Amino acid sequence: MNLNLKDKVIIVTGGARGIGEGISKTLAGEGAIPVIVGRDEEDNVRTVSDILQSGGKAFKITIELNNPEHSKIAVKKVIEEFKRIDGLVNNAGINDGVGLESGGYGEFMESMHNNIIHYYMMAHYALPELKKSKGSILNISSMTAEAGQGGTSAYAAANGARNALTREWAVELLKYGIRVNAVVVANCYTPLYESWIKTFDNPEEKLRSIMSKIPLENRFTTKEEIANTVAFLLSDKSSHTTGQLIHVDGGYVHLDRAI
Repeated sequence: MNLNLKDKVIIVTGGARGIGEGISKTLAGEGAIPVIVGRDEEDNVRTVSDILQSGGKAFKITIELNNPEHSKIAVKKVIEEFKRIDGLVNNAGINDGVGLESGGYGEFMESMHNNIIHYYMMAHYALPELKKSKGSILNISSMTAEAGQGGTSAYAAANGARNALTREWAVELLKYGIRVNAVVVANCYTPLYESWIKTFDNPEEKLRSIMSKIPLENRFTTKEEIANTVAFLLSDKSSHTTGQLIHVDGGYVHLDRAI
């Protein structure tokens, strides 16, 4: 299926690693121009290089998204380089383990800046260009907002906000023809997920336990499976889909895990 994404300029925050890397490469494979926005210059260069070597197009902007002013800088650089923005994928974030017992005001607010403030700021600054292009916004979210995880109050709160903003923005932006959706992730084996697994006494046993509870095929969702859904939702092939929270999780959140 041709998703009609050729030469569409799409910002992908955290687009150089994990799920974000999968999204960037999938979009490039569809002919789009992913603009990778993130803090790690080495990762950004590597992913852009991979895309270019594969015959695609890509661009990078290295900034600290937890600094609200840097979102403005990033959007300005995209406009200077391409004169347009056709889509925004809010993806960057980290499950930082700021819990109710283990955290505090400072840790909680830092997590908000790492996980939700830049979702708002990037959308706010990109909005004038998205109005012109009638582009789309796609928010990556986590099942922690719905199922809970324990010991991660701040991250769960941020993801609850991601879901709520997806619906709120979908309503607010109807008049501009801008669609807003979210892809909700449960278990995808990324570098960050691997770091979390390693905090357990027996990581391999924990992995097997988690996979056994994923209803469809008892395996992790791949970043490519998430990226394919993201690309579809950004494309005009999903032209009447907005305000939706799409779970790409092998049925983890909604199906009976006792199946």
